[in-house]
Amino acid sequence: MAFTDIQESNSAKQSLYEWLGGAEKGTENIRLLVETFYDIMEADPKASGLLALHPQDLTETREKLFMFFMGWTGGPQLYIERYGHPRLRARHMPFTIGESERDQWMYCMIKAMHQCQFEESLIRHMANQLYGVADFMRNREG
Repeated sequence: MAFTDIQESNSAKQSLYEWLGGAEKGTENIRLLVETFYDIMEADPKASGLLALHPQDLTETREKLFMFFMGWTGGPQLYIERYGHPRLRARHMPFTIGESERDQWMYCMIKAMHQCQFEESLIRHMANQLYGVADFMRNREG
């Protein structure tokens, strides 16, 4: 099963994009998640180390994460269409990312999912999937 596929007890396999609302609401929910994530990162002192790695103007950063999440969840491949393969680890290599930065990223993302009022099973599933991605971005110990 691909990492974006979900098996619910009484339904056929569906992508995260479909679980988030598909063509009808998925795009809106992903946009809301990304905007909420960056709003939290900018406002919450627990994310100050993570925020320091980002440019002051987060407009382009917000858009890139939105486009990436669209494809990552199984929706339209907006990021790939514009930028090519995400090459996540290579693109994040210039930034010092350790356990603290990974954990701050996950904190903001999980808090954003809760603020967006995603159902608990979706939050747990996405958090598990995203933790693997966030941990893969680490390029230093500690």
